[in-house]
Amino acid sequence: MYLTMNRFKVVPGQEDAFEDMWVQRDSHLRQVPGFKAFHLLKGEVKDGYRLYASHTAWASEAEFRAWTKSEAFRAAHAGANTNKNMYLGAPELEIFETVQEISADD
Repeated sequence: MYLTMNRFKVVPGQEDAFEDMWVQRDSHLRQVPGFKAFHLLKGEVKDGYRLYASHTAWASEAEFRAWTKSEAFRAAHAGANTNKNMYLGAPELEIFETVQEISADD
């Protein structure tokens, strides 16, 4: 599994607008080859912002990279720069490759 995560520092008072923006958008992920799962996570308030993370699981790095060059990616991210007032800085992308996996089904 290949995991990508973006961390967002959201301005206090913008949390509802930020969450609504994510819930309302069409991510186009369900039809993308290799897509496994997406989660939007809300973290704690610290240092003057609310921390959020988007977490996306992929079958492979190659399928993730192909998605970043696809029309589905461009469509999902159209207008992303229109809400800069919600953020303290740009999102921070982090990428992980699975070393070990334990599931409830094992």
